[in-house]
Amino acid sequence: MPGTPATTRPVVSDLLDVRTLWAEPGALESPRGQQVRARFPDADVVEVASHWNIPELHGNAGSVDRWVRTKVENLVVGEKKSLSARPNGRSTDFVAPSTANGCALACAYCYVPRRKGYANPITVFTNIDRIVGYLRRHVVRQGTKPEPNQCDPQAWVYDIGENNDCSVDALVSDNVADLIRAFSEMPAAKASFATKFVNRSLLDLEPCGRTRVRFSLMPDRDSRLLDIRTTPVADRIAAIDDFVAAGYEVHLNLSPVVIRDGWLEDWRELLLQVADGTGAAFRAQAAAEVIFLTHNEQLHEVNLGWHPKAEDVLWRPDIQQPKRSQNGMTNVRYRNDVKRRGVDALCDLVATTTPWLRVRYAF
Repeated sequence: MPGTPATTRPVVSDLLDVRTLWAEPGALESPRGQQVRARFPDADVVEVASHWNIPELHGNAGSVDRWVRTKVENLVVGEKKSLSARPNGRSTDFVAPSTANGCALACAYCYVPRRKGYANPITVFTNIDRIVGYLRRHVVRQGTKPEPNQCDPQAWVYDIGENNDCSVDALVSDNVADLIRAFSEMPAAKASFATKFVNRSLLDLEPCGRTRVRFSLMPDRDSRLLDIRTTPVADRIAAIDDFVAAGYEVHLNLSPVVIRDGWLEDWRELLLQVADGTGAAFRAQAAAEVIFLTHNEQLHEVNLGWHPKAEDVLWRPDIQQPKRSQNGMTNVRYRNDVKRRGVDALCDLVATTTPWLRVRYAF
């Protein structure tokens, strides 16, 4: 049942060495909070009024040089106050209320730090029973999906990991397991999340085809530079068939696509790796999302403080144009003509190299 502290063993992982638990009042006293506490028994607990307002973490410019250590050593525990399923329509029909935000990974292009300032360690929400109850009621209200769309031909699809990596979150608590279990009992809906981390403990669950895992892939040359602390791309590809066999629907996120010298040939090599490393069961249900890089001026400045080499390929004023985001920040994306040629070239490459890999959308 949601909220039950089923697994309380301490976490042993290179990703997390939590020294401080920043906790909202009462959050650690809940069943899920007690589970999190048991997984990090040696961490000091610091009470905070709000998980969104921790001056030592959020907006602290002095922490740039400890970017990764902040992710490793800190964990925030709170409650999700406002629950809503936001319409999406591109990757999924809805974005579910989050059970976590932030991440222990350190991808140089990640958009989450834009909202949380100079650090974005994992925040886990302990009121999982309330979140799951809301989702069950929301699915019932939708009824039967009236017609197929690019999200799914039959099911309403809910993104459960918009601002987090669920495979990493599963190290911290059973929130992800509870969500997968809940969606396995909803014939009208599916959960969906993208990941760059292979957590094989998820293979022990029973998703019953109602959870879509989207393994994010990019050429190894890009990943070694940009996907900091993630599972190597070859290991992600090697996990695909195992997740299909365990009852997950598995799609690919070909993202972010970074335009640089030799980029298209490297993507050809990656697609051949996928073809050589996967079997018929995956190919029968495979689909992909293609997403070209969007970067951010503020994140560019942050990266210069801890990983400047990444900016050699991420920050390209010669081929990028500004785009004002809804929250007023200055994003940059490839110029319209550059991006149009890039999208066409990569989609043509997918069609000729892996013709069985359906592109659900590309932008």
